Amino acid sequence: MAVSIEDIKKLRHMTGAGMMDCKNALAETGGDIEAAIEIIRKKGQAVAAKREDREAAEGCVLSATKPGFAAIVALKCETDFVAKNESFRNLTKAILDAAVAAGAKSLDEVKALDLNGRTVEENITDEIGKTGEKMELGAYEYVEAPTVAAYDHLGNKLATIVGLSVEGIDPAIGKEISMQVAAMNPVAVDRTCVPQNVIDGELKVAIEKTKEEQVKKAVEAAIRKAGYNPNHFDSEAHIESNLAKGWFTQEDADKVRQIMKETAEAKAANLPEQMIQNIANGRLNKFFKENCLMEQEYHRDAKMTVAQYLDSEVKGLVVVDFKRVNLNQD
Repeated sequence: MAVSIEDIKKLRHMTGAGMMDCKNALAETGGDIEAAIEIIRKKGQAVAAKREDREAAEGCVLSATKPGFAAIVALKCETDFVAKNESFRNLTKAILDAAVAAGAKSLDEVKALDLNGRTVEENITDEIGKTGEKMELGAYEYVEAPTVAAYDHLGNKLATIVGLSVEGIDPAIGKEISMQVAAMNPVAVDRTCVPQNVIDGELKVAIEKTKEEQVKKAVEAAIRKAGYNPNHFDSEAHIESNLAKGWFTQEDADKVRQIMKETAEAKAANLPEQMIQNIANGRLNKFFKENCLMEQEYHRDAKMTVAQYLDSEVKGLVVVDFKRVNLNQD
C-alpha cells in the first residue's frame, strides 16, 4: 500500500527516526503506526548490539539542582557531530531532569527510571537507532547538602556540583566553588578526606624524590671539587656525546664516573633520616594544598584559600561534598 507523507511525518515526530526509516517501517506494517514504532525500536536494539565494541569517547555532560540535591549526567556517543545534535542534548537533559526529580543515587537507578513511558536505557537504545552510533550512560554523580550548586563548562564536556554546609546562602557563592572545582580539579574536600593509600603513596614518592635530590647535590658538589662541570656528566649519553666532541678525555670521563659512583654510594648510606622526613612532609603538605579543595588557592584571589573565602562570606561555611565529571582528559 502507498504510505502517506502525513503518516511518515507523524512517525518521524514520534520516534525521531529518519524519513526513509519511517517510510520503510510503515510500508512493512501496512501503515500501522504502532507496529512501525516497534520496528524502529528493534532496529535501534540491533544497531546497539552491532556497535557494542565501539568506543564512545564523545558526549554531553550536564548538571542540575533542586533544593538539597544536585546531579550530573554524562551521556556518551562516538562523534562530536552527534554530541552537538539537539536531539542528543535534549535526551541528556531529559535523563538528568528525571534523575534529579527522583533523587537517584546510582547509575543503575537512573537507567531504570521512567522516561516517557519507557526506561532511560530503552530511550538511549531508541536514540542509537536514530543515529547509528553507540551510546551509553557514561557517568552519574550526585551530592546532597543544605545548599547545592552546579556549573556546566562551555561545550558541555565538563560539569561540577558542590554541596555547602549552610542553607539559604547567596547562590553566587556556590557557583564560585563549582567553578573552582572545574578549574582546579581537586581530589578531596580536605586532607581528612584523602584515602590513606593515596597519602602513603604520595609520601613514599616524596621520600624517594628527596633522597635522589640529596644524592644528586652531593655528586654535583664532588664533581665541581674535582674541577669539572657537572652539566657535562649529567647522564651516560651526555658523557659519551661530550667525549666525542673532545670536551674532555677518556681518562677524565672514567675519573668522573668513579667520583659519581663513590659519592652516590657514600651519600645514600648516610642520609639524615629526620631531614629527609621533614622535606618529604613539606612535599606532602604541598600536595594537600594543591589537591584538597578547602586548602587550594581561591581561583579569583591567590592570597586566600577556598576555606578563607567561604569563611569571609559566611562564618563557618564549608564544603561538604563535590563531584566533577569531565569527558576529556585533565
